[in-house]
Amino acid sequence: MRSLLLVLVPLSGVAFVSASRTAVLDDFPRTTIDVGVHVSDIEAAADFYANVIGFTEVEGFEVAADFATSAGLTDGEPLTVRVFVLGDDDSATRLKLMQIPGVSTRVGDNAFVHSQLGFRYLTIFIDDTNAALARLRAAGHAPVAAGPVLIGEDPAGDYLTVVRDPDGNLIELIGPRR
Repeated sequence: MRSLLLVLVPLSGVAFVSASRTAVLDDFPRTTIDVGVHVSDIEAAADFYANVIGFTEVEGFEVAADFATSAGLTDGEPLTVRVFVLGDDDSATRLKLMQIPGVSTRVGDNAFVHSQLGFRYLTIFIDDTNAALARLRAAGHAPVAAGPVLIGEDPAGDYLTVVRDPDGNLIELIGPRR
């Protein structure tokens, strides 16, 4: 009987953890998040994310000043948000770019991920590192480091390439070299 109890206790613990995780996931109708980015030059940012990285622009939206203020988003400024997606299904990552002309905005310290607190980089999974590098170079962007860094030991595996967007934010591109 003692060995039976030893087997049942670990199994009940696994069931509990699994049930708890399912309950938490039930709280989220989408398991991806949207990321809002305030940029200094909306056209340069839109060009970078669409033509260099490969996002697709979809219909954006406007946020009226009174709504943005009452929601705590701005101090009386309206928002024009341009939306870019990776994929075309409901769970596709959405990058929401906005520029508020005429406001005084502090520039963050983007030298390294540890230079300031807060969200520090975007990770974008890609199908072909070589193709991404070609797009970057054609648009005049260079990786932060000398080149892609192999993740792990298998040369057929994924590589990490870190680049900067027009405002200096770090963007990680992860994928194989084809």
